Amino acid sequence: MRVFYVNLRTLRQSLLLVLYLLAIGIFFAYALLHQPYTPTSAAGSPIVYRVRTNEKVVALTFDISWGNKTPGPVLDILKKEGIKCTFFLSGPWVTKHPEIAKRIVADGHEIASHGHRHINLSQLPKEEIKNEILQAHESIRAVTGKEPRLIRTPNGDYDAKVLKAAAELGYTVIQWDADSLDWKNPGVETIINRVLQLTRPGSIVLLHASDTCQQTDKALPAIITGLRERKYKLVTVSELLKYGPGVAE
Repeated sequence: MRVFYVNLRTLRQSLLLVLYLLAIGIFFAYALLHQPYTPTSAAGSPIVYRVRTNEKVVALTFDISWGNKTPGPVLDILKKEGIKCTFFLSGPWVTKHPEIAKRIVADGHEIASHGHRHINLSQLPKEEIKNEILQAHESIRAVTGKEPRLIRTPNGDYDAKVLKAAAELGYTVIQWDADSLDWKNPGVETIINRVLQLTRPGSIVLLHASDTCQQTDKALPAIITGLRERKYKLVTVSELLKYGPGVAE
């Protein structure tokens, strides 16, 4: 009969090593699911902050979720200047103000989604995230006849789960690298200076045309003049993406 001897010290060390490796695996799995995913891949990146290019092109973008007073003056300025921009529209806003949404289309601007409820999507289960995106998609399509494929998530909030849900629905998440902070109403000159200082080739500029932003339309003419004086060409986000890969930098 064979007799087997067990070294309890060695066994204990092995068990501790297994538990340690298991804990590391759980930690990284949690991080992957809950932390923002910021890939730096080229074309096809699920999230875009700017476009990598040496050409002096820039996209002005406007989020709209509330009100009907600010959009008109903004659209008037853009039409006067002959500029096409990208508007990220929330589903409920489009349904409530269809005439403005239709004017945005008629003026030749690009239509994109700003989601349905103005909540942080990363706090929701994946299927509910998809439902939020699809509700907004249907509202926008029903009013404008356009089927957006770009989305700026409410509050700019996202994680790996949000990016995956959007990608599975054929959407690319668009962020920004030049934040005007116009939603804080910090002063017209502050808005102008921030945009002009932060803009670089391939930039995506974040602006708002909701009624809570009361200084955007006043700052917009000087922003356009300043960018043109710096030899920038103003385009939509989809046009900007033709100049190079969208990156999360």
